[in-house]
Amino acid sequence: MHHHSTTLEPPIKPYGLSPHPIFLQNPRLIRAIFPTASHHNKSHSWICNCQGVEEISSVPKLRPNSRNSGDGERFEVVKEIDVATLGNLCVDIVLNVPNLPPDSFDERMDYMERLSKSPPDKKFWEAGGNCNMAIAAARLGLSCTAIGHVGNEIYGRFLLDVLHEEGIGTVGMSDDNDVECSGAAYETLLCWVLVDPLQRHGFCSRADFSEEPAFSWMSKLSSKAKMAVKKSKILFCNGYGFDELSPGLIISALEYAVEVGTSVFFDPGPRGKSLSAGTPEEQKAFGKFLRMSDVLLLTSEEAESLTGIRNPVLAGQELLKKGLRTKWVIVKMGAKGSILITMSSISCAPAFKVNVVDTVGCGDSFVAAIAFGFIHNMPTVNILTIANAVGAATAMGCGAGRNVATLKQVIELVKDENLNEDDKFWNNLMNENLDSQEITFLSRMVINGSNTQCNRVPLQKVISEMLPMLESAGLNKVVPS
Repeated sequence: MHHHSTTLEPPIKPYGLSPHPIFLQNPRLIRAIFPTASHHNKSHSWICNCQGVEEISSVPKLRPNSRNSGDGERFEVVKEIDVATLGNLCVDIVLNVPNLPPDSFDERMDYMERLSKSPPDKKFWEAGGNCNMAIAAARLGLSCTAIGHVGNEIYGRFLLDVLHEEGIGTVGMSDDNDVECSGAAYETLLCWVLVDPLQRHGFCSRADFSEEPAFSWMSKLSSKAKMAVKKSKILFCNGYGFDELSPGLIISALEYAVEVGTSVFFDPGPRGKSLSAGTPEEQKAFGKFLRMSDVLLLTSEEAESLTGIRNPVLAGQELLKKGLRTKWVIVKMGAKGSILITMSSISCAPAFKVNVVDTVGCGDSFVAAIAFGFIHNMPTVNILTIANAVGAATAMGCGAGRNVATLKQVIELVKDENLNEDDKFWNNLMNENLDSQEITFLSRMVINGSNTQCNRVPLQKVISEMLPMLESAGLNKVVPS
């Protein structure tokens, strides 16, 4: 893989003469402003410095807001980025080990120091963290930007190369160019992904051994990061962002996204539990994300741990009720499938049957497909179906990063129509106290005389609606320069 020493040219997504008609009818993006004439590609350049990736470019495209003319004319930014990810840009070092790291703090620290002594062979490096979501989304034809910090060293340059080759833009998080640039605090975050002979995973990084976030020197969002948030339809954040960034900084990104009409997706992940019992600042920030996000994504275990409710549908409804802006709560149930809960409906989709090789990156790939469906205003059961397919296609590969699902793999998997249907499981789930909800359920076959409240949607119908969209996503794929 070639290296760029100082400058990077990010890809620019080609647009046609007018916006896709679906955007004009999409209530999920009602606050976004779309171009009415062709874009003129403006040149960007990127420099890599100790602050990570910084954009040096001309003034962003602005257009007058038709509601405000005359002296008080306000300008708004075209939302030309589909998804921006916040923070959590790390390099995974994936190693097979005879034993996973020990539990005790000191022993784990010794273990990691031994690992870190010499840089592992590049064949073990992979883009990790939020790169997984961004790569999976870009492969679905979405225009993506990763907002975050990488260091000016071999690992940082490796990450920038990988993202660039996948057609993903990058924006640095700090405006402050006069801080002292040396030292571990500015280096790209490495995450050791350790796999034992039973294919169990252990993870460790320097963030595990510090009370402070890895980039605690960063106190506010850069103007470039704010502009990227403003130009995006979706901002994706996850619980691992708190390993790197201060709660105050993450909250400022959330509040800014809300202010500029960017939808917020939040997946607390395994960090949810420690954040809900963390420092007062962490607890406050975590609570705010649960209330202010448009879309919450959790596993059934995470939903139970946050609500104390075992049934994932009821737990999801509880989170939805507590939310101020929450439109969807999505619960991931692994091999069983997934559910999407709104104030008026419940959609359920059993998973696809596949030979699971590695589950790392499946959740990130799943979120990317949810973003695809959200942006394209797809029916919710179709969105779950495509997300299950993208997650399952990633599970068939080894590791994450560039090993996440390709569009071709997703299309092949969907065409196989191999659903893991478990009627007993789903019936038990739905029998608890769900009277007033409209339930839509993905099914291989429509069974006559079944529960009238449950609207069974045949898989064949969903596939016939999804395939043209997936195939055209391939045509829209951003091609890196």
